[in-house]
Amino acid sequence: MEQQQAPKRSLFKNWLSILGPGVITAALVFGPSKMTITSKMGADYGFSLLWVVVVAICFMTVFTNMAARIGIARDESLLTLIRNKFGKTISIVIGIGIFLVATCFQSGNATGVSISISEATGTNPQIWIIVFNVIGILLLFFKSFYALLEKLMLALIILMLFAFLSTAIMIETPVGDFLKGFAPSIPPGSVGLIIAFTASCFSIVGAFYQSYLVQSRRKLSGDQQTTQRQLMGSRIGIIILGIMSAAVMVCAANTLHPQGIKLRSAAEMGRALEPLLGTYASHLFFVGLFGASFSSLIGNAVLGGSLLGDTFGYGNNLNHPKVKLFISMVMIFGSVIALIFGNLPLELIVFAQSITIFLVPFIGIILFLIANDQEIMGDLRNKPLTKLWTVLGLVLLVALAISNFYNLIK
Repeated sequence: MEQQQAPKRSLFKNWLSILGPGVITAALVFGPSKMTITSKMGADYGFSLLWVVVVAICFMTVFTNMAARIGIARDESLLTLIRNKFGKTISIVIGIGIFLVATCFQSGNATGVSISISEATGTNPQIWIIVFNVIGILLLFFKSFYALLEKLMLALIILMLFAFLSTAIMIETPVGDFLKGFAPSIPPGSVGLIIAFTASCFSIVGAFYQSYLVQSRRKLSGDQQTTQRQLMGSRIGIIILGIMSAAVMVCAANTLHPQGIKLRSAAEMGRALEPLLGTYASHLFFVGLFGASFSSLIGNAVLGGSLLGDTFGYGNNLNHPKVKLFISMVMIFGSVIALIFGNLPLELIVFAQSITIFLVPFIGIILFLIANDQEIMGDLRNKPLTKLWTVLGLVLLVALAISNFYNLIK
């Protein structure tokens, strides 16, 4: 009996080692704000913006793959490589900038977790803000936090896939309209949502952190897999991100768009499904919202805290006491904002956007230059086709930054 169970455990560990980094990135990027934007795209414009998901996922795959190759090629962290190549100041700007952005947007994740539970149970949402942030901080005290993080994120991804795909399958989707949605079109008034979705799904910060996740997985298991298998896991994670985004959009396009129902949040999406599909569908959607919010609550804090730790010379070891302290700071600050203001106050939104506008294209360019460096990357440096796609991605990042800057000052 034991001999039969051993291969299963080995197979699970093998798949976890392949999928782990990519799954964490997908869970980190797919938060409550992403669900809100995706729900609005489907509710307002039906299936016509499905093509945006494909475009954003393609560029996210290119940059995530590039960061993963850096993590495979070198033992030094990405910020260390940046410090050695471009100087200490640039690495500090990137590390502190990402920490500030992660901290500013953390309250949205805390609010999403609380709403998903409070709406389903009829309880006070502030209680759940405290409960789940305390749970998040307690998770840091497990001996091998990265191994726990991989399993937790995989479980939450499976939960989200089940919730959103089940809801989408329950609805009879018109195949013709669904397929037409992949033909590029820009309906009147949709530009703002297209920009918002692309900016959030094509997350250069999430791609940047993939290099750290790949290194953490390798150090944990002494993994000597082939480069192609390691890169495959990163790609699968981003494909899952696209599937979840498309599933939420399909739900909204099928049920809310024909009714002309407008949304302001992902929570409203869950409430809107109830009269149309019944209590079961509504609760199922809130299960998915919980998975998205809690995974981003943990992942966003880990990203911001660990990069700040690396900035100050503590490395990217998630078990280092100082790194755990910085991760806890992101959670605590986000929960305090959510408790006091109920959500992210306008001043912090403006501050976070101001940092992001200039930081994101800058990070993308630095990532590109590191991945092109023959001395650093060796045989894993960017190939000509990757360079072409990366340049197109950088042009898109700059265009998004200019658009965000225009919206900020007008």
